[in-house]
Amino acid sequence: MKRTMLWMVGLALVLGAGSLSAQKARIMVGGGLLMPMGNYKDLDKMGFMGQAGIGFPVGPVGIRIEGDYGQTSHKDTTSGNTKIIGGMASVVYHFKSPSTIKPYVLGGLGMYNVKFDISGVSASSTKLAFGGGAGLELKMTGASLYLEARYVNITTSGSSLSFIPITVGVRF
Repeated sequence: MKRTMLWMVGLALVLGAGSLSAQKARIMVGGGLLMPMGNYKDLDKMGFMGQAGIGFPVGPVGIRIEGDYGQTSHKDTTSGNTKIIGGMASVVYHFKSPSTIKPYVLGGLGMYNVKFDISGVSASSTKLAFGGGAGLELKMTGASLYLEARYVNITTSGSSLSFIPITVGVRF
């Protein structure tokens, strides 16, 4: 999976490098739910995630660089939370559509810092991550709205931390 994502990013960079400067960059801002998966789900409740980034469309394929911040609270009687901050570079493919709603898929690689705080004692680490997902973009005059869901997996020592952010936002 990681090797496939690396190839996708590399291919998009090679194909789109010459036309990136000629294309208009698009700023994006969004927020939504962060749903823990796997072992992370056993420890934490659902939380929130904020997202900001910039995208460079190159025909139906584009490159997107984003930063994310998320937080979840621990379950049970343990006080504390988990904070996730990081970023990802993704390749985005927009499908052709006759309507103003355009579906797309994306996949990429990034780095995230995960900080666990349990009753005032905290530990953090920064690790490699990969992710992929799909979304819908509603084109409007001067901007567009988007709704997307992704799967993000952060490699941690011994296991991985995975979650699904469901984000709603606007692109300018």
